[in-house]
Amino acid sequence: MVFKRRDPRTYSQMARDFVYPKGGFRRAIHYVLHRMRRLPDQPHRIARGIFAGTFVNFPPVYGVQMLSAAALAWVLRGNIIAALLATFLSNPLTTPFIAMGSLKLGHWMLGIEAPMTFMSVYAAFTDAGGQLWHNFRAAFTDDVAQWDKLIDFFWFIFWPYTIGAIIPGLVASFIAYYLSLPLIHAYQKLRSTRLREKSEKRKALKARLASVAKGIVPTRENGDDDPPGAA
Repeated sequence: MVFKRRDPRTYSQMARDFVYPKGGFRRAIHYVLHRMRRLPDQPHRIARGIFAGTFVNFPPVYGVQMLSAAALAWVLRGNIIAALLATFLSNPLTTPFIAMGSLKLGHWMLGIEAPMTFMSVYAAFTDAGGQLWHNFRAAFTDDVAQWDKLIDFFWFIFWPYTIGAIIPGLVASFIAYYLSLPLIHAYQKLRSTRLREKSEKRKALKARLASVAKGIVPTRENGDDDPPGAA
């Protein structure tokens, strides 16, 4: 295969790169922004895609985040690739802050009084995951399915998380939209101008080469036709 890696990555390297990119987060962010600027689409469609991808970073849609971003971008008639790129703003460094902020806001909005620390949330996720796995195995064995921890997880974690993620998600998405729209428009205009200038230079060079090939020496301005050393 032409694009196959010379040294395939191991599973441990893949997990490490997922937590911390090989080139660092600065390089990863620069790559995402660079790709967004060069998308061949109208600025408002790209900005809508960024809106969709930014919003999806907030609700608890782990596992289907990119699919959700693509679906929302399609509904908003935005650029789907821009939406997928915007989901990379949610990473192992930012997700804990987003989750805890959304959870606390959701508990406050729903009037839920429960301990809300990182360890308590982590324990709730762990217990729910363990019980989900137990119920999956129970479907093929004689074990009895249990739902108490999953029910508690839904009402004290998942539902408040979802409700609390709406407001900050919308605020961040609108900020990303209104910041990216003029920047993308300006970048595309500048890039179009540069491409037009390069095209004009290539046309002028081709015309000059064609004239030389026909034995016609084009007249230069400002005395450029004078031989070297001439007064």
